[in-house]
Amino acid sequence: MGDELKPFVDWSWCAARLGTFVLADCRWYLDGASGEDAYQSGHVPGAVFIDLDLWLSGPASPEAGRNPLPDPEVFADGMREAGINDADTVVVYDDAGGVIAARLVWMLRSTGHKAAVLNGGMGAYPGELSTTTSQPGKGDFTAQGWPAGHVADISEAASSRYLTMDARNRDRFEGRQDPIDPRPGHIPGAANVPCRENLDAAGYLLPEPQIRQNFERAGVVSAAGTITYCGSGVTACHNLLMMEHLGMGHGKLFVGGWSQYGHAFDRPVEILLDHSVLHLE
Repeated sequence: MGDELKPFVDWSWCAARLGTFVLADCRWYLDGASGEDAYQSGHVPGAVFIDLDLWLSGPASPEAGRNPLPDPEVFADGMREAGINDADTVVVYDDAGGVIAARLVWMLRSTGHKAAVLNGGMGAYPGELSTTTSQPGKGDFTAQGWPAGHVADISEAASSRYLTMDARNRDRFEGRQDPIDPRPGHIPGAANVPCRENLDAAGYLLPEPQIRQNFERAGVVSAAGTITYCGSGVTACHNLLMMEHLGMGHGKLFVGGWSQYGHAFDRPVEILLDHSVLHLE
């Protein structure tokens, strides 16, 4: 299948290679609805379900955020339970245009595995959905530490040495509302590239020149020296994968995101008010 697997693939790519990759369903909902229930009610045939809360996140806390990275052995256990081996290629989908699936794909790619997001999500599959639970044999996935070059801490995310990029929707970035975290706004100096604005209404990637313009308008021309965050390190992975897909290189993920930074009350925040930037200590 080659070593140059891009971070996003179309269903046509999958259809030509059926049986040569693992298909994973990674639906997850911020409101607490069950992704596994959604999987059981209908999924792409042959897909295994991977629970983001169970296998792709560590224990939540104000100090670490809502979805910190799990212990590498926990992640490896989840991959083994899903039948994933070290040498496997994994294609991941969700029902949100890939912004959730991106978390698993980023975790796999950052540890040297072949993985991609299915462009268009489960809606890209042209056939009937299945309610048969896949029961693969146990895989041989090996635990690895999270590469330091791919992750950033709160001090780095707040540092002027980096271009910090916020992947949340504009209303949350600007501070007009935040129904989840204790403070509205964003990290001072951060640029806003909402990951969902890289998708069309059906959840497919926009044309690459248009996506590149979304990044360039925010001053992002290369992933080098860039730190990306969102609410809790999930959807920000979509922007990281998108930059890689566009040939811009690899940025860093601030995993704690706003759910960590917003609880750090000793750190300042910015909000946008009537087109003016308001800096709050």
